[in-house]
Amino acid sequence: MRSLKNILVTGGAGFIGCNFIHYLLEKANGFSGRIINLDALTYAGSRMSLADIEAGYGAPDQGVNARYFFEHGDICSRPFLESLFAKYEIDTVVHFAAESHVDRSIYGPEAFVKTNVMGTFTMLDVARNAWKERDDVLFHHISTDEVFGSLGDEGYFTETTPYAPRSPYSASKAGSDHLAAAYYHTYGLNVTISNCSNNYGPYQFPEKLIPLMILNILEAKPLPVYGDGKNIRDWLYVEDHACAVWEIMRNGKPGQTYNIGGENEWENIKLLDVLIDIVSGRAALDPAKVRDTISFVKDRPGHDRRYAIDCSKIKRELNWKQAFSFEEGLRITVDWYLENSKWIDRIRSGEYKGWVERNYEGR
Repeated sequence: MRSLKNILVTGGAGFIGCNFIHYLLEKANGFSGRIINLDALTYAGSRMSLADIEAGYGAPDQGVNARYFFEHGDICSRPFLESLFAKYEIDTVVHFAAESHVDRSIYGPEAFVKTNVMGTFTMLDVARNAWKERDDVLFHHISTDEVFGSLGDEGYFTETTPYAPRSPYSASKAGSDHLAAAYYHTYGLNVTISNCSNNYGPYQFPEKLIPLMILNILEAKPLPVYGDGKNIRDWLYVEDHACAVWEIMRNGKPGQTYNIGGENEWENIKLLDVLIDIVSGRAALDPAKVRDTISFVKDRPGHDRRYAIDCSKIKRELNWKQAFSFEEGLRITVDWYLENSKWIDRIRSGEYKGWVERNYEGR
């Protein structure tokens, strides 16, 4: 039986990681242990996203009664990781930490190889050496549907779909997936893997499509859309993803991969149309005038046309299902961005702002 008492969450100050920590401490059934959040606090990580968790579950001196601990560090640093495993008696790893933005990987692929491949290798190897022959431990590796490449007009990604990554980001995640699987087969490390579709929800960083468009609408900025806007993504509300990961951690079989999808396929341009109506209604804007600000820009190199996930395995074997409709999740997300201007201002300053101005131009 898995211990799940001292869970190391890597990348827990990022978008999906912080939502997972909120879920585990506030909503998950069957969890009474401790969370150790390891994050390097690059542009994509902010302790502001977990301020309420630190206040409610931490302690001023991170003492014996605390259930939440924060550690600032790099997943590529073996000595640091070894010290964490010993200090907190880690029995579970949930590995979210990754460079995750496709456009950034095009401009700077080296960071993606270092973090996603070498960082994952270091995490796996430290866990293997710390746990030795223990069977009550688990290393859960978080991945993406982008490792499968691009779909045509029909069909779905399954757990047995051949890998065909088409960007430095997806290639680096494919490499990390293979390493995780290899550590199960070669060393017997208890590993599970999940590949998810596009997440959305609170705390997502402004370079991603949905928050970028929400904020641009509110600020009367252009709404840049790649290519013809007909690229299709399957959208998964982030709390549904967190719930799925927890089910895998409790009941998933070692060595198995589970696809997690929203079963919500939308063309980018149609998604934007829905988003314009929601934001305009909330902010008393004229949706027709907002639509006039849509601009089609040069397509991203290697831009995959369609992603869609078959998540029947996790539904069938672990009894998971989505709790949020796409429209409900979008409305919650829009309201969150309208109500959290301080978080937005902090995230858009500093390193993130400089990178956007140099390379990304808000697209």
